[in-house]
Amino acid sequence: MGSSQADKAASHERIVKAASRTIRRDGIDNVSVGELMKQAGLTHGGFYRHFKSREDLVAEATDAALAHGSRRVRQASRLGGPEALAAIIDGYLSRLHRDKPGTGCAVAALSTDIARCGPPARAAYSRQVHGYIDLLTELAPDRNRDKSPLILAALVKTLVLARAVDDQDLSDEILEMVNRALHGYVDNAREL
Repeated sequence: MGSSQADKAASHERIVKAASRTIRRDGIDNVSVGELMKQAGLTHGGFYRHFKSREDLVAEATDAALAHGSRRVRQASRLGGPEALAAIIDGYLSRLHRDKPGTGCAVAALSTDIARCGPPARAAYSRQVHGYIDLLTELAPDRNRDKSPLILAALVKTLVLARAVDDQDLSDEILEMVNRALHGYVDNAREL
């Protein structure tokens, strides 16, 4: 790859990374092409050298954001079995994850925005949800696939609620209560 092609690829990656952070932190509707290009150290006019449209950028940024979250969950899953599931629960329902939406799970961050997106972004989101359900089933002590969507929904919506309320104590309580409930499920399923 020539120098100009390598530079273009590096610029493209910077734009996608900036967009990935922004959509997780601020939502898809708040993605400003001009601001993203500025974050990437590029001019607004250069956008169309990298993307056909804003929708193409959103689809690619959504895919990148989902892949980022997937890597973190897969790392925790290396423990295997219920221990991995417990680690995922603890990491997902942590104050750090709640307080850092720009680097957190895109499934939670985009849960309401994605329904209004085009087919590529929705397809990427759906692939991620399928993958998480498969992984949660694999890690659950009873390997009960019927429970995996419930676990995923509990994780995602708990994080959404904890981020949405304006009362820090309530937010902490929401995280802790659902964390305990999910750990109770893991512990009870181990005993079966």
